[in-house]
Amino acid sequence: MIAKAVREYEGVTRKHEIGGMIKALRLGDAQNIIAAFGEDAAVIQYHEDEALLLAADGIWSRLMEADPFWAGYCAVLVNIHDIAAMGAKPIAMVDILSFSDEQICREVTRGMATASIQFGVPIVGGHLHPDTPYSVVDVAILGSARMDQIIFSHTAEAGNQVVAAVDLQGRVHPSCALNWDSVTMKTAEQVRAQVDVLQELGRERLVTAGKDISNPGVIGTLGMLLEVSGKGAVIDLESIPRPDLRELGITFDLWVRMYPGMGFVFTVRDEHVTEVCRRFAGVGMTAAPIGRVNDTRNLTIRFEGEETDVFDLGRDGIMRLFADSGDLCP
Repeated sequence: MIAKAVREYEGVTRKHEIGGMIKALRLGDAQNIIAAFGEDAAVIQYHEDEALLLAADGIWSRLMEADPFWAGYCAVLVNIHDIAAMGAKPIAMVDILSFSDEQICREVTRGMATASIQFGVPIVGGHLHPDTPYSVVDVAILGSARMDQIIFSHTAEAGNQVVAAVDLQGRVHPSCALNWDSVTMKTAEQVRAQVDVLQELGRERLVTAGKDISNPGVIGTLGMLLEVSGKGAVIDLESIPRPDLRELGITFDLWVRMYPGMGFVFTVRDEHVTEVCRRFAGVGMTAAPIGRVNDTRNLTIRFEGEETDVFDLGRDGIMRLFADSGDLCP
């Protein structure tokens, strides 16, 4: 049931179109582009030891309609996560806001401003469409990192343990049952410390690969990481960090599809697992090993000793980046 729920979840199936779009846009390798498609952010080397990171993300229109403040907040949050997940420092953002209703515009910008101030990442410009028949917000973000501290998605190694890290101190968002809000009630100091941990992991090379948990949930996000790494994994469902689901009145299949306010998945060598979990515990997050990477290119879940394949990443994949190519790295 869990495998089917994750496979058919819209947060996963919407990723299937990425591969086709990339093939339509990709014209060849560009100078100084270290990584691009398949990563949370593009990595552009601008100095021997330094890189700029560039990412962009948009928000589903249905979230704009349900809760424009939360949509604006998330537009900032997901972009900060994309930079943080790669061990980099977020610098600044620009936005494109289209709206047909002035109240939606006010609430979206209030949400964006709230998150920008809380995380200390300024919005420095963008573009406004004040007369569209729809309401949409998109944000792009710039980050920076030393070349030797970047955490990529495509560098998982067979034999690594899979570690999931989530802030469990939160709530199911009242406007969206598939969003876990662990951020709006936190202080600026708390959320910035959680972001800074990722930079520590990169600087000290404590993880081999990583990704922020996005709309596909923890299993789907891990599948995306494994897809670009050309690897597979077996994960134990009982090991995935979770709050008291009975108290919250939600099912486990909902939890594993949920977008967490602060959540990441990594691949880690055995000797670093304890330290990685300790670093997250120090900033109020729960991290735990949930499985192990292998060379099968299948993502398999285990529950009470029984195993079920969720994704055949060698045949179809989630993003379908390499369906017509033998390439395994961006």
